Amino acid sequence: MDADRIRRAVGELLAAIGEDSTRDGLRETPDHVAAAYAELFSGVGVDAAAYLDEASDVLDLTVGAEPVILRDIPFRSTCEHHLLPFEGTVSLAYLPRARVTGLGRLARVVDAVASRPQIQERLTEEIADAIHRGLDADGALVIVTASHACLWARGSRTRGASVVTIAGRGEYSSGEGRRDVLPLLTGSSEAAG
Repeated sequence: MDADRIRRAVGELLAAIGEDSTRDGLRETPDHVAAAYAELFSGVGVDAAAYLDEASDVLDLTVGAEPVILRDIPFRSTCEHHLLPFEGTVSLAYLPRARVTGLGRLARVVDAVASRPQIQERLTEEIADAIHRGLDADGALVIVTASHACLWARGSRTRGASVVTIAGRGEYSSGEGRRDVLPLLTGSSEAAG
């Protein structure tokens, strides 16, 4: 990341909207934005599946695997269309073939994929791909629910609306496997015990 270039661009942006970037209150804004962008976009160029390669444990699955489900992982991202934030939760399930990973590694996958300019649809797909590929899982299913600043802060000003996207891979792409795990993933009362 080129912090100096970000600082110059922020100064130019402030000038373009008619502000004086040297006035009190804005003097340090270019530095603050450069530091924030370093964190917000720390996932650029990162292979999220690599988090799973590092920490996978081999299982003896002589009986067969059951799904691993992690719900309501909080995330924040930045919409690539307006560079405005969106935030929400990710719920995911995977069907191990022979490898599992620590649950914190799954949260790191979510953070890595969310920490780049993003759209929610691609975020959902990339998380599903990383889990499916990174764990060599038989199936992966990801549901993302988010609120977008570009919906509530501008345009239609639709405060309170949320967007839900879903992506499935392998056994969870469609069919019975997906139907069985979906209620567990969403916390629906229809989930069988």
